Amino acid sequence: MNENLQTTRLANGLTILTEKMPDVRSASLIFWFKKGSRHEPKNLNGISHFIEHAVFKGTEKRSTLDIAVEIDRLGGNFDAFTSHETIGFSLKVVDRQLPQAFDLIADMLTNPRFDEKELRREQRVIIEEMKMVEDTPEELLGEIFQKNFFPNHSLGLPIEGTSKSVRRFNREITQEFHARAFQPENLIIAAAGNVEHTEIEKLAGEFFTVQSSKFKVQSLNHENLNLKLETSNHPTFAAPIIVKKKRGLEQAHLIIATPWICAKSEKRYAAHLFESIFGNGTSSRLWQSIREKRGLAYSVGASAISFEDCGIFSIFAATSPEKLNQTIDLVIAEIRKIKKSGVSQEELELAKEQTAASILLGLEDSGVRAGNLAQQEMTHGKTITVEETLQRIEAVGAEEIRHLANEFFCTEKIALAALGNLDGFKIGRERLDIS
Repeated sequence: MNENLQTTRLANGLTILTEKMPDVRSASLIFWFKKGSRHEPKNLNGISHFIEHAVFKGTEKRSTLDIAVEIDRLGGNFDAFTSHETIGFSLKVVDRQLPQAFDLIADMLTNPRFDEKELRREQRVIIEEMKMVEDTPEELLGEIFQKNFFPNHSLGLPIEGTSKSVRRFNREITQEFHARAFQPENLIIAAAGNVEHTEIEKLAGEFFTVQSSKFKVQSLNHENLNLKLETSNHPTFAAPIIVKKKRGLEQAHLIIATPWICAKSEKRYAAHLFESIFGNGTSSRLWQSIREKRGLAYSVGASAISFEDCGIFSIFAATSPEKLNQTIDLVIAEIRKIKKSGVSQEELELAKEQTAASILLGLEDSGVRAGNLAQQEMTHGKTITVEETLQRIEAVGAEEIRHLANEFFCTEKIALAALGNLDGFKIGRERLDIS
């Protein structure tokens, strides 16, 4: 048992996790709300991401400028993000600045002003952010693919919403959705570094307990706004083949994907090693076959996203339009090969060594440790030790990798999306036959 790890679960649902690292001078704080874009009403697509932006625009005691100056004064790394299942805020500072850092984030999350003028200004900022996606082929193709891979489901909607939906987010709607989603029952606070668990408990009590005078996040009960949070209904997958023409692009951008494991799956250790061997790194099969041996692409690889109830394994590449067919054929050939013959012991051991090194090097960073605590609590409801993780990775055999490939890579489930100057390009399901 690691005595440096401590957990407190309050009656109101708030979870506090800490890991003390006595040999460092940093302190990392993470506030994760277990709600994201998949929990939004469809008519308010993008509201979670909008609130992530809006809480930086002033509180009852801090102006927008005050917040910006205080972040700079702390000198740390402040990050905020919205995913399909999470809204997160993290700040890494020198240990002596921990109380100020906590007060800043907690004030932003519990007492946002949501000034109408500021909200209108932020709407314009987010719409400009959407235009950046339109101008970035990889991101644009990702959104096109996601929409078609998860038809009629919130996982298929863009996290940032649309220009039409974002323009709806006035003070009343924003305040009400914030009141419903940003509750202690949805919150995980994780801290790592030179921190004391009792100090984090005390700081949390000033903002996130029923008795706290600062805890003012109370529902406004505007039932007419239809702001009820969505439940996480299991999505259905499609296997689309999408070819989008976009003139002016020098490269054709490609995604080939399949359904994958969920975040809680016991196969997650084998799945991580599969990802590494197949398409994650310069020694991976895709990199060696497509970039090193043939020079067809600068960017090529694979990545996986695991949600609470499903996942996606995506292969990506960017190549010249005239080389797109060859690139697709090489990807399909590599899938067939790993399904039929599996992986070598040498490949497996290399992936294990890479993974173990990444985990162990991450232990030196308080931000990584705090993030791991929050992620494990959200996914598994408990902390999984580094020792257990390394043991489970080491125990994965080559046959597990092959079984995983055969379970998830099926011709009828393979999806493809391509974007570029693709006049005349056509592809049928038979080209994606991986049997």
